[in-house]
Amino acid sequence: MDEFVVGPETDIPLAELLELYGAVGWTVYTDKPELLAAGVAGSSYVVTARRTGRLVGLARAVSDDATICYLQDVLVHPDAQRRGIGGALVRAVLDRYRSVRQKVLLTDDEPAQRAFYEALGYAEIRDFGPGTLRGFVRFD
Repeated sequence: MDEFVVGPETDIPLAELLELYGAVGWTVYTDKPELLAAGVAGSSYVVTARRTGRLVGLARAVSDDATICYLQDVLVHPDAQRRGIGGALVRAVLDRYRSVRQKVLLTDDEPAQRAFYEALGYAEIRDFGPGTLRGFVRFD
């Protein structure tokens, strides 16, 4: 396995963010660089993975540090995937917010995504049974 370093980071250069988000095809972010920069800067916690100094992964969370933590983004550069980086990033966020009861995320409806997050202790809302929980989202 390649060596990578995972840790909290602030003031990530916009060019690095654009390269990473672009590499995974998240154009909704790269089409508006100023919003990407503001979103990352406004996050409660940002953890990155670097390999030989190069940004290869990032996870960010928004939280009140008491009742909820929303895991916003988890991304790993395609040429660095399948090396444990994504899991290490999520575990770093979960460790930072270990005393927070609710840890929420939205993700694509792909079997690989479900398996990845379940392996890290997440469960899909519908698995709690009918009528117990509902998730709502609004995109403007």
